[in-house]
Amino acid sequence: MYNPEIETATRAEMESMQLTRLKRTVSYVFENVSYYREKFSEMGLDPTDIQTLNDVTKLPFTKKQTLRDQYPFGLFAVPMEEISRIHGSSGTSGKPTVVGYTKNDLENWATIVARGIVAAGGRKSDIFHNAYGYGLFTGGLGLHCGAEKLGVATVPISGGNTDRQITIINDFKPRGICGTPSYILNIAEKMEEMGLDPADNGLEYGIFGAEPWSEEMRATLEKKLKLKAMDIYGLSEIMGPGVAIECHEAQNGLHIAEDHFLVEVINPDTLERVDDGEDGELVFTSLTKEALPIIRYRTGDIASITREPCTCGRTTTRMSRVKGRTDDMIIVRGVNVFPSEIERVLFQMEGIVPHYQIHLVNKGQMDSVELHIEIESGFYREIEGDLAHQNVGKLKKRLQQQMKSTCLVTIEIVVNIPKSIPRSEGKAIRVVDKRKGEILSM
Repeated sequence: MYNPEIETATRAEMESMQLTRLKRTVSYVFENVSYYREKFSEMGLDPTDIQTLNDVTKLPFTKKQTLRDQYPFGLFAVPMEEISRIHGSSGTSGKPTVVGYTKNDLENWATIVARGIVAAGGRKSDIFHNAYGYGLFTGGLGLHCGAEKLGVATVPISGGNTDRQITIINDFKPRGICGTPSYILNIAEKMEEMGLDPADNGLEYGIFGAEPWSEEMRATLEKKLKLKAMDIYGLSEIMGPGVAIECHEAQNGLHIAEDHFLVEVINPDTLERVDDGEDGELVFTSLTKEALPIIRYRTGDIASITREPCTCGRTTTRMSRVKGRTDDMIIVRGVNVFPSEIERVLFQMEGIVPHYQIHLVNKGQMDSVELHIEIESGFYREIEGDLAHQNVGKLKKRLQQQMKSTCLVTIEIVVNIPKSIPRSEGKAIRVVDKRKGEILSM
C-alpha cells in the first residue's frame, strides 16, 4: 500500500479526520467564496452549525450548472496568483466547467493517484503507458503526475496516433497502461489487424475510466490483452481521476480517497440519502481542496457504497462501478434504460464486434431507439448470399429477444458493415440524438 495508515484506518479514525476537515472546509468556503456565503445566508446557516458528519445534509447541493453560472472563476477561493493550473470540461453542451488547483491541490492530487496506481497493481519499477488525452481534460495530466509521484517511468503518449501507440507498447513493453476502455480496445483490435498478438506485450494491469464501461467490456479487455483491468473514477469538478479506484486483489468496488472526499448517496428525485448498498446518485464534498472547494456536488452518477472492509486489507469506503448517469438515461416506451445495460447485453452475444452506437430517432409521431452494431466477419460477407442473410437475421432476432428479456424494451437493431462505427481515440460516443442532431453522451 502507498499510504497504509490512511488505507487501513479504522472507521472511527477516518470519520474523526473527515469531521475536522469538513468543519474547516465549510468555514473556508464561507469566508472565501461569495456564492457559498450567500447560499448559507439564504438558508440561515452558520459554519458553526456543522458539528457532526451527518450535519453535511444541512449544506446546499452544488450542481454542474452552478459552475457554469459562475464561469469562469466565480467559485475560486484563492486569488489568481495562487492558482498553479486550470482544467476544464469539454463543454459539449454549453460553456465548459472550469476548475483550478493550487500547488498544494496538485500535490494532494498526485498523492491520491499514486496511491491508486499502487492499489491497481503498480510499483515503482514499472514502465507506465499513459494513453489518456492531455490538455484541459484531467485524465492525461492527472495520471501522469500521479505516476511520476509514485516514481514509475511514465510514457506520456496521450490519445490518438494508434499505430505509434502500438509501436511504443511493443518496443517498450510497459507493465501498466491507462486510457479510456473504448480506446484501449481500439488499440488491441488494431494490433490484431496488423497480425500482432495483443497479449504479447508485457502488460499486466490497466487503469481504465472516463466513460461508463461494463463487466463484459472488462472481460473483453482482459482476454485480449491478458491483463487485469481496473476501474478508476473521478470528475474534474471534484478533483479529477483518482477519487476512487479498484484494487487488483479484489476488483470488487472502487476504494474512495476518503481522507480527501466525503461521499453520500441520495435518491435523485427526493434528494434524501439512501442506505448503504442501495443505488442512488453519488454526491461528494471536498475536504482538502484550496482553489476550488466543492460542497455536496451532485455528480449525476448512479452507484452504491459499502463500508465493509475489503479482502485486500483496505478499510476505506468503496463505491460500486457506475451503473449509468441520470442525464444519460434513455426512456423507451416508458421504460428507463442506461446505455451500460445495453452494452452488457450486447457484449454477451457471440458474433458481435464490441463497438456500438445508440441512435435516438423520430419515426412518425413517435420517438424510437436504434442500436447500431457491427458483426464479425464470420457472420458478414461482402457478397451477400442466402447464408449471410440467414446468419444476420438470426443474430438480430436473438439480440432483440435478449434486450427485451433483460432490459424490458424493444429496440430496432441496425447491422452495419465492418469498421463503419467510429472508433474512439478518447471518450466513445455511445448515444446520438438524431432528433436534434445532438450527441447526448460520451
